[in-house]
Amino acid sequence: MARTVPQGKTVKESGSRNAPGAPPLSGWARAMAMLLAFAGTVVFAVLLARLTLEPSAASESLTHSNLRPGDSIRDYLAQPAFRDTVKQLGGNIVLGLPFGMLLPVLVPRARGLVRVIVVTALVMLLVELAQGMLVTGRAFDVDDVLLNTTGAVLGYLLVGRRLGRAVHPRRRHWWHRFTKRPNATR
Repeated sequence: MARTVPQGKTVKESGSRNAPGAPPLSGWARAMAMLLAFAGTVVFAVLLARLTLEPSAASESLTHSNLRPGDSIRDYLAQPAFRDTVKQLGGNIVLGLPFGMLLPVLVPRARGLVRVIVVTALVMLLVELAQGMLVTGRAFDVDDVLLNTTGAVLGYLLVGRRLGRAVHPRRRHWWHRFTKRPNATR
């Protein structure tokens, strides 16, 4: 799209302020995306509760809390059962993926890598605290919080950032009035 400037010259405009190649969604498409993200979040919350907050009486004697980052990860990597290592470490990373993908769609103010990290870490910290204090056979593990947050970062970088920008286009804030864009003239 071109616009005419006072001297009669034309200036190319970039059009959308979204990610390159990602036009904003129409009103009904945005509503549908939000509805699907909400449904996905509900399914994720149920799955998260089932995986982390169900009692495990069989493993009660095996559980111990881990407050030192990296200890559980090192223990799993040192064990001979590779399948258990992948299941534990990979499972915790996969469990964080939905946060990074759905959070920017559901909560526009939570868009951005740092915000996704902070929100995910806080939610997973609460889950781990509840798990350690209230659930038989489960314990608090700081490494689970780190792995879940890593998964959220991956989800955000792979999908969440684009989804968030498509559903919630960037706004022009009040402080943008004071920044000048250079006009490209031909």
